[in-house]
Amino acid sequence: MGSSSDAPRVRSRSRTPRRATVALAAAATLASTGTAYIGARNLLSGQADQARRVIPKSWDIPPRADGVYAPGGGPVQRWERGVPFDIHLMVFGDSTATGYGCHEADEVPGVVIARGVAEQFGKRIRLSTKAIVGATSKGLSGQIDAMFVAGPPPDAAVIMIGANDITKPNGIGPSARRLGAAVRRLRSAGAVVVVGTCPDFGVITAIPQPLRMVARSRGLRLARAQAGAVRAAGGVPVPFSDLLAPDFYKAPELLFSQDMFHPSAAGYALAASQLLPALCNALGDWDGAEALETGSADDTSLLSRLGSVSRLWRRPTGVPAPIVVPAG
Repeated sequence: MGSSSDAPRVRSRSRTPRRATVALAAAATLASTGTAYIGARNLLSGQADQARRVIPKSWDIPPRADGVYAPGGGPVQRWERGVPFDIHLMVFGDSTATGYGCHEADEVPGVVIARGVAEQFGKRIRLSTKAIVGATSKGLSGQIDAMFVAGPPPDAAVIMIGANDITKPNGIGPSARRLGAAVRRLRSAGAVVVVGTCPDFGVITAIPQPLRMVARSRGLRLARAQAGAVRAAGGVPVPFSDLLAPDFYKAPELLFSQDMFHPSAAGYALAASQLLPALCNALGDWDGAEALETGSADDTSLLSRLGSVSRLWRRPTGVPAPIVVPAG
């Protein structure tokens, strides 16, 4: 009996130092984690400052591209009251939606899309741009307010947003919810809505490591959250991070503009080639690459410059199959 009653006391004494050891280890871990966090924060803050010095501010004005685009190409017609059109397309979002970095109006993604829709449906497309350089998801409500002030809502809307929500940075959940609210407002007004979600920051070599890795991780998380919010609101998400990044990794000198942050005209053409089929499907029909090719500026168009770029990865993204630019 005596030996058996001693056993619990031995176990009790052995537990006490073990608990203390675990507690001390946990405290040491927390302390080291806090130190590592402060060091990482300081490193990332310094790299963010460096990235802002490398990536120039957006001072240029994107080409003015609004107007009415007819099937068969030809010059854009300035829209004014009384000028007929069949489908009103409106573009919302940030600098990528405005075509920042393009030198001519026909290079702007909204124009490539408008010309493609005109060719696909044989109709006159009025293009209006509400996007603002530097905008985040917080600015979408103001852009839509401006739309209602200017006149009736559009028949179709394209949104390109997300990059500036990462660089600010804004919260991932709130940014996605703001986008979902914008899509819901447009859908309630009768417009079909297609959204190009946050791009892959891993392709932007102007951002140093490890900041680029952190930005990429946050950007991919935002893109997933955006896709869910857009679908829930009745829109169609187009995952730029899936569809565009492989070619941006392989041909950055072709697909980036001089600042190595915004796309070049060829990069915008590649983005438009993914948005166009999704928009045409939402409007009712899509018959392949013919509309995309005819919707380009000319026979030596931006898309033909992508011949050296490999085919896009095909992933189960839940959107219409991407239009793949043929190699060579």
